[in-house]
Amino acid sequence: MQKPLVCVTLRGRTVEEMCNDAPKAVKLGADIVEVRLDHLWTSIEKMTSSGVDEGGKERIEVIVNPLELDAIDVQDSITTISSSIEAPILITCRPQSQGGHYPGSEEDRVSVLEVAIASNPSWIDLEIDIESSKREDLVKLAGKETKVIASLHSLEATPSISEITQDVMDAQGMGDMVKACYHTEGRKDALRIFESALRLKSSDANYSLMGLGPGGDWSRIHAPALGQGLVFATTESGWHLAQQGKINASDLRIAWEVLEYS
Repeated sequence: MQKPLVCVTLRGRTVEEMCNDAPKAVKLGADIVEVRLDHLWTSIEKMTSSGVDEGGKERIEVIVNPLELDAIDVQDSITTISSSIEAPILITCRPQSQGGHYPGSEEDRVSVLEVAIASNPSWIDLEIDIESSKREDLVKLAGKETKVIASLHSLEATPSISEITQDVMDAQGMGDMVKACYHTEGRKDALRIFESALRLKSSDANYSLMGLGPGGDWSRIHAPALGQGLVFATTESGWHLAQQGKINASDLRIAWEVLEYS
């Protein structure tokens, strides 16, 4: 049983914070680190709320504040990131329509992706719904040096097993890997994602399926058994990750050992 690659999404809202998180990500077991460029256009405001969590700690409400488009020098940021991080890099610039934070127009975002590809990252994330001619140009620009993740992030309810499976199959040929992420409300949603991944195992598809919400980490934890090619994790830790469908990279590696996914 072949273990999937582990991609750790770097924490931080500045270039410096992301670069500082990269060595930690590698130490925890990252094969690839994901740089979320759209996070650069945000700042974090933490406000203490009333009450305590299940662990007896005071709850902290995190508020994300958007920045103006011209607040970030894209070329300088990408150059610094590329020269500072030694691990293979996946660059992502997620639009607000798919849960991201990029504040500009789609035309502006495509320009950011062009600059990102020009930096020769190991991977680039290109959403499957980018206008076809523009997306084809980006894929051509990526060439053979930069691998393409064809991504889909749904903010709606988790679809049926057959719809999830079809989403992945329809996106084959649009990249080297298909990434599909769905919003989960509970176990039934998570099981649909899990079952779809299990069905895809018998196909020739190269995919990464996951959920954001309760149970969303099931397909990550059991990714080797489900034939997944890539799993996304974080350097963050805490009991709250399970409710978000996320998992710490080190915890993921330990789970694979305990489950004897080798």
